[in-house]
Amino acid sequence: MRSPTTVRARGKGRKPKASNGGAPIAAKARAESETARTNLYDEVTARIIAELEAGRFPWVQPWGHPNGDGSAISPGLPRNALTARRYSGVNVLILWGAVIEQGYPSQGWLTFKQALEAGGCVRKGERGTTVVYADRFTPEAEKVRAVETGSDAKSIPFLKRFTVFNVAQCEGLRPGLAPDPAPLPERQIVPIAEEVIAASGIEFRVGGNQAFYVPSQDYVQVPPQPAFFEQINYYRTCLHELCHGSGHPSRLNRNLVNSFGSKDYAREELIAEMGSAFLCAALGIVPTVRHADYLASWLDVLREDNRAIFRAASAASKAADWLLARHAEALSESAQGDTSHNDAGEREAPQDERLSA
Repeated sequence: MRSPTTVRARGKGRKPKASNGGAPIAAKARAESETARTNLYDEVTARIIAELEAGRFPWVQPWGHPNGDGSAISPGLPRNALTARRYSGVNVLILWGAVIEQGYPSQGWLTFKQALEAGGCVRKGERGTTVVYADRFTPEAEKVRAVETGSDAKSIPFLKRFTVFNVAQCEGLRPGLAPDPAPLPERQIVPIAEEVIAASGIEFRVGGNQAFYVPSQDYVQVPPQPAFFEQINYYRTCLHELCHGSGHPSRLNRNLVNSFGSKDYAREELIAEMGSAFLCAALGIVPTVRHADYLASWLDVLREDNRAIFRAASAASKAADWLLARHAEALSESAQGDTSHNDAGEREAPQDERLSA
């Protein structure tokens, strides 16, 4: 996915300053913020529509294909190379698009300042990639108005742009900055994916020749792994359906009661498809198939609503994070259980409780 780039961020997205004008200033700030947000929504949505129209999927993991100098593009979610914090939502699509377009061998990113903090710098002439940050703020004049009237202060949502650089665009960085994980080989059972499936707590059935999630009964069903031409794709399908399951009312509570072919159905499929891609990236799984079944419906949704891709990407990140969090909890509980078991194992069982083969 192509994205406009700048050399470095220069304070864009600053909060509007309040003055003694009171409510008119707050109203002006709100209007200016809304205009900037709308332009940014339009800009990102237009880029993604262009990618889809060209037959490219911005959420397809950019790896498995050599770049221009023959090295492989590494798997994983984009992350800050200094803090190791993963990017989420629409920023995943923006940064994956930059990796595909530029052939960067890494999923690590830094701001201009962070590159300096890491002991290096951005090479002269390199152009950064613009990502977005969403938050809310309350103008000082609005705070004063709220105090004077005894009402609640109204906050203004805003989107702020900032610029990041791939670590491949930097030089002199200290070693060991959030190294890229190695991709798993194809056609093998992936233990960590099996763990995520089990830890989800969602009933998981294997059988038949279709993959689906049933909201009313809260279970996932997928064909057996040998039914897949390339068995690694089994996990992409499992994670896709589990992302649907994460939307159950007892979990993330998304709207799952949608008629087939409707725009709401297409939105949910977009969430599950991106969520699966995000999970595969986080787990180091490299599937080979892409679901283009709903491409026309997705394009209709994106053309109609310039914020749809932001909502879908955010929901997909939440679904992936929910499943990864359940896995982390299961690992923690297992570790605690192993400790207890080892302590008990140090005491020899009575002779009459021993079993013989």
